[in-house]
Amino acid sequence: MEMPKPDDGVIARRREIATALREIVPGEGVIVDEDALRPYESDGLTAYKTLPLIVVLPETTEQVSQVLRYCHENAIKVVPRGAGTSLSGGALPLADGIILGLGKFKKILEIDYDNRCAVVQPGVTNLGITDAVRDDGFYYAPDPSSQIACTIGGNIAENSGGVHCLKYGLTTNNVLGLEIVMLDGEIVRIGGKHLDSEGYDMLGLLTGSEGLLGVVTEVTVRLLRAPETARAVLVGFPSNEAAGECVAGVIGAGIIPGGMEMMDKPAIAAAEAFVEAGYPLDVEALLIVELDGPEVEVDYLIDRVEGIAKEKGAVSIRVSNSEEERARFWAGRKAAFPAIGRISPDYYCMDGTIPRSQLPKVLTRMTELSNEFGLRVANVFHAGDGNLHPLILYDANEPGELEKAEEFGAEILKLCVEVGGVLTGEHGVGVEKRDLMGTMFTEDDLNQQQRVKCVFDPDSLLNPGKVFPELHRCAELGRVHIKRGEMRFPDLPRF
Repeated sequence: MEMPKPDDGVIARRREIATALREIVPGEGVIVDEDALRPYESDGLTAYKTLPLIVVLPETTEQVSQVLRYCHENAIKVVPRGAGTSLSGGALPLADGIILGLGKFKKILEIDYDNRCAVVQPGVTNLGITDAVRDDGFYYAPDPSSQIACTIGGNIAENSGGVHCLKYGLTTNNVLGLEIVMLDGEIVRIGGKHLDSEGYDMLGLLTGSEGLLGVVTEVTVRLLRAPETARAVLVGFPSNEAAGECVAGVIGAGIIPGGMEMMDKPAIAAAEAFVEAGYPLDVEALLIVELDGPEVEVDYLIDRVEGIAKEKGAVSIRVSNSEEERARFWAGRKAAFPAIGRISPDYYCMDGTIPRSQLPKVLTRMTELSNEFGLRVANVFHAGDGNLHPLILYDANEPGELEKAEEFGAEILKLCVEVGGVLTGEHGVGVEKRDLMGTMFTEDDLNQQQRVKCVFDPDSLLNPGKVFPELHRCAELGRVHIKRGEMRFPDLPRF
């Protein structure tokens, strides 16, 4: 559908804002041309598109500070954006707001092996951190499937996970410090190279805040020593339920794998055709279980996992015998999302989390829902921590199929909450799950969350329209008892 043309008032407003922003970010850092704006009209949730008013691409923290201060003083909405890989619409632009792109913040500022950390700018890719330290025997643990493209700043916004988050934690468990620019332009440092900071857990609050509270301009991340040995076990099952029971059996035995992923038959077939990872095609479900640590421990744990898998009805078991073979096992799983794109014109990637014990029940119900809606679904899971990624296959060119896919996805997320889980594991709420927040939170819960936002952004200019199904004015929520100035501590240096 053709987008409506802006009226004279919008054009004049755009010209006025662009002129001011070019004073702050000279050269080619301000984009107003419609064709040049087009790449920013959507993020990874491509079903929704909006052209932003303007895109600004600062190169320094001071420029970010000045841009935000100008927007604050002139009541201009701001959507922070990294690589735009968000699958929940978290970086979806606003027609009456600017995109603050951080793609030029792509330097690794410091690698400190003595303190096992690295200081990086938010535009550095997730995989780029590991690539920088790999030769010295270190790595950065969180590894979302989009790690080749997604940026560490976006990982902070969504609290991203990945296949190794079961043992080593999500982004929030691997971040030590942040430099944040507030909406009024104030630059704040929280945490640092030390393990823990006293006072309120501001790192925990900001990690996963989806760009609603501030803009990250520097990140200190934890580095881990690469394990001595890592081997993966590829296990095929005759049913999804059997694979789910094996997941519960492994965790119940006290084994914490480095990673434990599950794929169902449609996902297996698509990934194998795309990557040729050596997956068996005659099974209904596949588990990839990776054990890491000292070689003697890994060998022992592999034997135990094989034993549990056989008890749960495994029909094929294959253990990687080289680093290349282990990498191939993971390559198929990492490429599952693009692989599905080869078998369907469009797909809708969901993200919910459930108790592991509920996996067989949820898988059975998803099959029933697939039949009810008449849409295929391919499943890939971070099975060890219960983070589901159902991929609903549809054709956007067929009238009504997108709406049907969205309704199907909503039912899956409601099911997650019903069995004791949550609406999201790592993709965030954004606009995708915004209107489902009431299934998990009461009105009082949501109002209290909005009061936190009011402390940081009283005029709701930072990424408005995301997360909250109904946005209240701060005055309507009652007095905010903690003002931002009261949250300052001596160990938080100000700039």
